[in-house]
Amino acid sequence: MAQITAALVKQLRDKTGAGMMDCKKALTETGGDLEAAVDWLRKTGLAQAQRKAGRTAAEGLIGMASGPGRAALVEINAETDFVARNGDFQTVVREVARLALDCDGDLDRLSQAPYPETGRTVAEEITNLVATIGENIQLRRTAVLSVPTGVVGHYVHMAATEGLGRLGTLVALESPAPAESLERPAHQLAMHVAAASPQAVSRESLDQATVERERAVLAEQARAEGKPEKIIEKMIEGRLRKFFEDVVLLEQTWVIDGESRVKSVLDELAGTLDAPVTVTGFVRYQLGEGIERESTDFAAEVAAQLGS
Repeated sequence: MAQITAALVKQLRDKTGAGMMDCKKALTETGGDLEAAVDWLRKTGLAQAQRKAGRTAAEGLIGMASGPGRAALVEINAETDFVARNGDFQTVVREVARLALDCDGDLDRLSQAPYPETGRTVAEEITNLVATIGENIQLRRTAVLSVPTGVVGHYVHMAATEGLGRLGTLVALESPAPAESLERPAHQLAMHVAAASPQAVSRESLDQATVERERAVLAEQARAEGKPEKIIEKMIEGRLRKFFEDVVLLEQTWVIDGESRVKSVLDELAGTLDAPVTVTGFVRYQLGEGIERESTDFAAEVAAQLGS
């Protein structure tokens, strides 16, 4: 049996990224065989990940990365907000966001992408992180926007560090105008999307099932108010216009000045640049949205962590 020295432990830690005590235990279990210890850690990490996979993970970070004419968002979740301040976790989120630029929003493709300098895939690197940090960690979703000409504006709100935060947005702004003239308005549009949370770029792109559901609710409201049937349809159309102003990006009030419509701001920009300017899409990721969170008190949460 090889002697388990501090240098051997460090070598295993550098190779796997696992915690020091885990490395020592792995070497002990495998008689000091470095490669066998690597396998032991990976198997153990997978077992830990499987045990923790059922636990709610609604915290973590949104990561953003950008390149010429494109930008990507990823959401990687953990169980507690403490993990968002962990340097190892931040490094993984940042690197996965960068890798997402070449995966066109395909989550499976991103999960199987090689994670640099590890010999592991992204999914395996996250499993390794579970073993290191001790929480359920999940790569939840990814999105990429690109334009053939123009820019993709981006914004990260409540940033923990550059490109990482609790809310991230992308806006694709297509135009033949010089990119440098589009960067500031694209960034402002991304900030607007973060604040106003639109559902679609235009009326036409809004899900028609959503429109019909709203129309039905408005009709019932009008009938409940005792309005005669002959004027209900006119009332519905008027109230639908207000609905569109709330949920359609081009019809929302521009958050920068609180007065203009987004469409008029884009028209003015197009006139200034003497070139068409079109929003072709947007993405808005808010950390943990749609995840049902368990209700636990602080003492229970601490006890759960101690028992993990």
